[in-house]
Amino acid sequence: MGIFWDISQCLRSYQTFFFSLAAFPGVLVLSWYPPGLADDNGEPAEDLVPAVLDAVAFHIQPYRGRNDQTVHDNIKYIIDRYGDHGAFYKFTTGTGKSLPLFYIYDSYLTPPESWSEFLTPTGSHSVRSSAYDSIFIALIVEERHKHDILAGGFDGMYTYFASNGFSFGSSHQNWKAIKAFCDGNNLLFIPSVGPGYIDTSIRPWNNHNTRNRVNGRYYETALQAALNIRPEIVTITSFNEWHEGTQIERAMPKKTVTRVYLDYQPHGPNHYLELTRRWAEEFNKEKEQWLM
Repeated sequence: MGIFWDISQCLRSYQTFFFSLAAFPGVLVLSWYPPGLADDNGEPAEDLVPAVLDAVAFHIQPYRGRNDQTVHDNIKYIIDRYGDHGAFYKFTTGTGKSLPLFYIYDSYLTPPESWSEFLTPTGSHSVRSSAYDSIFIALIVEERHKHDILAGGFDGMYTYFASNGFSFGSSHQNWKAIKAFCDGNNLLFIPSVGPGYIDTSIRPWNNHNTRNRVNGRYYETALQAALNIRPEIVTITSFNEWHEGTQIERAMPKKTVTRVYLDYQPHGPNHYLELTRRWAEEFNKEKEQWLM
């Protein structure tokens, strides 16, 4: 469980705290750019991977020039560099294979016929049945993307966005149908949940997508919606993406001359970590029953 969007110094200081408090078998999903192509927020993830390598998967970002061939090369680079580390996350498939898992953000920017050259067994630079074979998860935003994801050779889809109703994929009411489509086509469906959403500090026009936390009820409603469809994996958006108001990390009341930061009062600073632990425990209990 868990998506980290921008990587910064706080990740170093909070990773131990997060896992000791949340206390569940989670995976850090790091936003990753190739060396030299990191965004302007925080340090390049490449420099921080050794510092946070406890249980790690990678969230491949839409850097300039990204296509099926460059992602092929990225996967090779990541597996060559980190694949032998004990904390490099691998997902066990229904057939018993243990494979790395990668999330491809904004996967729809590349057409499915290009992805298929990389992700289907007959593709011109396929990784299937090679040392670099992995579980590749695409982003579903619009309904039509589910067909493109299937045609492209992906292994599943995730929804990412924390704002219920923002997109087809992020709308809780659509998850049952998406899960049925995935089950019928041997794909993973990974719903993404968040504690709330507010990005008006950077997108003043986007107030209609704000989702109030309601003291944790929004988060718990999303988590329940996810558990209702019995997924293999649930991701959380996010640990520390403050500029979109989706963080679950420890938060203290703070205000500056220009801004008042949202906090978790009347609850304590650890409220969302505590909720995460509780729901992770519930998820694991229910999952055991599903598999009986």
